[in-house]
Amino acid sequence: MNSKFKDIRITDNFYQSSSFFPMPLTLIGTLNENGSLTSYGAYSLIFPYYIAGKGFYAMVLECRNTSNTARGLLRHGKCTINFLPYSKKNFSQHVDCGFPGDTPEEKMKNFRFTPVDGLSQEEHPNEKYPKILDEALQVFECSWVKELDNAQDDPVLEDYDGYKYHNFNGITSKFGAHFILKIDHILIKEKYYNSIINGATRSNYCPLPTNWGYRDSKFFWCSDFKKPDPIAIPNREVDISSVRYAAERLNTDVQFTDAALKMLVKVPRPFLKLVLKGCADWAIEHNVKVIDEKEMKEINDKRSKEKKEKK
Repeated sequence: MNSKFKDIRITDNFYQSSSFFPMPLTLIGTLNENGSLTSYGAYSLIFPYYIAGKGFYAMVLECRNTSNTARGLLRHGKCTINFLPYSKKNFSQHVDCGFPGDTPEEKMKNFRFTPVDGLSQEEHPNEKYPKILDEALQVFECSWVKELDNAQDDPVLEDYDGYKYHNFNGITSKFGAHFILKIDHILIKEKYYNSIINGATRSNYCPLPTNWGYRDSKFFWCSDFKKPDPIAIPNREVDISSVRYAAERLNTDVQFTDAALKMLVKVPRPFLKLVLKGCADWAIEHNVKVIDEKEMKEINDKRSKEKKEKK
């Protein structure tokens, strides 16, 4: 092995104790036992899970199975993921919210952020939803997909020693839990909404901090946001013969002209089959046997319209 590297021992919480691992910094809101209060826990083990090809989008949360957050999700199945701007004062609040053992009522006694109703509460006024934080730059409102991995009957217990653990959802180990969280809404402050819709720049990029985890017996560590460096996506084209090769191997009677295929030479190779299949599905739906340049423009116009409607 290269002498510049040392083989470090891998221990529990290896992302904190055996490595430097950049993560998000969030406060996750869940309801207390009777649903009367939203309490917040500090989490960084929250990552995208389903990002495409499913009927919904999802995050995965990893947490201690006896935490307030785990109990809130087991009882009520709802949470908010709040991303806040960095300051030493804000980070201090995250650290306070990450201390284990406090009840929801104790945790919220000196809470300095402002809980407010989110869009889910507005849409369902007769139900109870965790609140979002007014100071957040963006918030994911989520619901737990409890049926995955047959986790819907997992109870709230003081100790899960000997429990029949799941593989990836619900109670997954003696100390741990995983929650697959369906994203119901992504709420973003107007400035950063506009940067996504109209194009992000160095000056309007969302200034989210990076959490580095707990690496010794004294401190949590977090990095302030610094302006990002944009690097242009490579402008590469595949040869039209490669596009034709992929088109000929689709399980369809729809034909593509060379003029149509030339309009797809900039599609990255991993996505080429998917794009071609989408074109063929459109052709079948519209009773089109041959896709030419005219049809490709119609397909592109349809995609552009759908993107604007989603926004």
